[in-house]
Amino acid sequence: MTTLNNNESEILNSVYNGDEHWQTFFNSFKSIAGDIEFKQQELNRLLKENGVTFNIYDDPEGVSRNWRLDVIPLLVDAKKWQFLESGLKQRATLLNLILKDIYGERKLLKDNIIPAELLYNHPGFIRECDGVMIRREHSLVIYSANMARSKDGRYWIVNDRTQSPSGYGYALENRLAFARGIPELFNDIKVRWLSPFFENLESGLNSISKTNKVNPKIVILTPGPGHESFFEHSYLASYLGFTLVQGKDLVVKDDYVWLKTMNGLERVDVILRRVNDLYCDPLELKQDSELGVPGLLNVVRCGNVSLANPIGSSVLESPGLMPFLGNACKYLLGEDLILPNIATWWCGHISEKEYVFNNIENLVIKRTHREGGKISTFDGSALSDIDKQSLIDQINLEPYCYVGQEKIDFEENPSYENGIVKNKHSIFRSFLVANKGEYHIMNGALALTNANDDTFLIKNQTSGISKDVWIMGQEPDVQRERKTLLGFKYRVNALPSHTAENLFWVGRYTERYLSLARFLQVVMQTKAEGNQLTHFSYKKAERTLLQALTHYSFTYPGFLTENGYDMLENPWPELRSLLLDNTRSGTLYYNFNLLKNSIYSVRDHWSNHTWRVLNNMQAIWEELNLGQEKSVQHYIHGLDGLITGCVAFIGLNRESISRDQGWTMLDMGRKIEQCLLLINMIRGLLIFKHNDDVEALLLQSFLESNENLMNYRYKYKAPLEMSLVLDLMLFDANNPRSLFHQVERIKYYAESLNDIQQAGPNITPEHEKIAFELYAHFKLGNVLELAIADNDTLIYKKLDDFLSEVYGLLNKLITVVSKTYFKHLQTTQMVAK
Repeated sequence: MTTLNNNESEILNSVYNGDEHWQTFFNSFKSIAGDIEFKQQELNRLLKENGVTFNIYDDPEGVSRNWRLDVIPLLVDAKKWQFLESGLKQRATLLNLILKDIYGERKLLKDNIIPAELLYNHPGFIRECDGVMIRREHSLVIYSANMARSKDGRYWIVNDRTQSPSGYGYALENRLAFARGIPELFNDIKVRWLSPFFENLESGLNSISKTNKVNPKIVILTPGPGHESFFEHSYLASYLGFTLVQGKDLVVKDDYVWLKTMNGLERVDVILRRVNDLYCDPLELKQDSELGVPGLLNVVRCGNVSLANPIGSSVLESPGLMPFLGNACKYLLGEDLILPNIATWWCGHISEKEYVFNNIENLVIKRTHREGGKISTFDGSALSDIDKQSLIDQINLEPYCYVGQEKIDFEENPSYENGIVKNKHSIFRSFLVANKGEYHIMNGALALTNANDDTFLIKNQTSGISKDVWIMGQEPDVQRERKTLLGFKYRVNALPSHTAENLFWVGRYTERYLSLARFLQVVMQTKAEGNQLTHFSYKKAERTLLQALTHYSFTYPGFLTENGYDMLENPWPELRSLLLDNTRSGTLYYNFNLLKNSIYSVRDHWSNHTWRVLNNMQAIWEELNLGQEKSVQHYIHGLDGLITGCVAFIGLNRESISRDQGWTMLDMGRKIEQCLLLINMIRGLLIFKHNDDVEALLLQSFLESNENLMNYRYKYKAPLEMSLVLDLMLFDANNPRSLFHQVERIKYYAESLNDIQQAGPNITPEHEKIAFELYAHFKLGNVLELAIADNDTLIYKKLDDFLSEVYGLLNKLITVVSKTYFKHLQTTQMVAK
């Protein structure tokens, strides 16, 4: 049990200075001091179970790093917050006017308020956007600023975020984690809510639609699952009820943007974009971008789609603008800046460049824009003489691309790390959104502490730890709109084609992973139990099982190598590879990663419990791969946990997913994959006629792999027999694992897809014809004929032909469904400039 020592108490006391809110919080915090480590772990557990991640490229801990939240929040009193709010609203208004000016009349350049070299040499100034700013009061819809407080109590703007500000989803998740994990900290203390910001965000995005004022179609454009804050993109889509899309989901046609859905093309009115400026339109901007929408910029020119924020707004993030914002504020608003910038010297001016060179040890050097993965921020005091001279040479080559900034002695705040309370530097990011003619601020923020005590540079990419920011005091008396069922039209979103395809593959990968796990476990158990048995029937059955496993998993050559006798005698190295090798196509771990990636690509469709199930399965994989080679029973036991986890995932889907288009594609994918896998297993195990002992062992393994051995015994109360097994697994409509049961569900889903997209009057769609043909194939089948082997070849020839035809129809159905609902190909024409 952890308690606060004297030093930790002094650290916490040092920030209070008699403030009643801090004192109230401190009293609550002391009450949990004995459980502080448990509370920290509880926060981490909640965030992990909810799947909150921040993706870091080339990170040794893996791509999706778990989000971390400090158990000690950052508190700001109401009076200080009122001052910050007025300063941030002024700054957002100023940057909005600058954005409109530099893509419009450019008076700021003509009157020498901002140097032309600074603007025109910045890649964020998109010349193709000249004159195409949407004519509304607030072009800059969302604004964010990173701020810090110096030890003298003053707040400073560190940098601005205007292109596609991120973090407000993480701020909301932090607050929810606190409310669930440590609710007692809120006792007797008034903390302002975050929800009004999101209400204003939704209302503000609705209001900027030019084409549909009543119920606009709003989408969130994401680069995809690999983006660092993809969790936030999907989280916001789910929370706000917007559609999450990638560039491939959208198409330009007739000067409008359209979303490719299962229902066909649906016009898009507003795009909340999280794709960087240059990647938004490969037709006019970065030609090799696969993230954007060809022709998007021309639709903006036509006024047929609204973007938040506009393409070209990244130029406002340049730290080179900071020295000129004071004069710009007086020029455009007739006011002084309320919140000061950190003192900044732009190297495009000779005198300021010389100042930077002469004082480089005391400055932070920044590029005015980031270039890929290159370092863009340098602590002058940390540079060696060689590195310092190299940086000076770079500045001399492109002086307009660099600034020097003063080092501020930022205030430290109490943080809990590695079991102790200590002071750490922190910055916090505030968020504003334009709605109803003014900017509205989030009454909270996302704070971040430095990861290493020996640096004051704070970045998520260096594994900083987040803090929730609590604004103290009574909620402002503001009239808030509430949605009610009366008079409010809820959005009914058609499923994007790309999302439908991903869900279809989630279903397929789920069944592929589960079925292979069951088959692999049965083979391992059979081999483990039969090691001491030398009877010919056992050996023959084992060899057949091992070779069938290679066919089933498509891990060739596997047990089918020309010199495979030794491998068949000692199959454990190959079996371990089939279980654990995540670099080999077809193995169980490889399939788990495919499943996990497909789940993450449509993460806004899953409940919180889904992430707990995935995390539990991932923990089992890590344990199986940890340390030295394990015993056979250890692997079999691990497979128990992996199978149980996958079954839990399927059960959660059944319980939590609405029976709409998403469920149709998910379960249809599962049913089709079940059929394909069952056919492969039958053809690998049962097509050749063996003696009665071998056939009985193979039939038993087959039923065990499909969880139907007890079902067979209950129904037939007879020894294992080929015709009865085929009757149960091929034709029994009441058996949920039988082929016919799957085909009936596939036929039902195919008919429901017909309701989504009609082929035409009195025309049956191709996918429905195929599904009906499958259904008829089973209705006309004769199990007794299929269970008769050819006397010459000892092959169940009619069974093989029957299954081959079903397999072909299933693959034909996949092709037709994919072409009909996943593609919606359109021809994009070149836009004249």
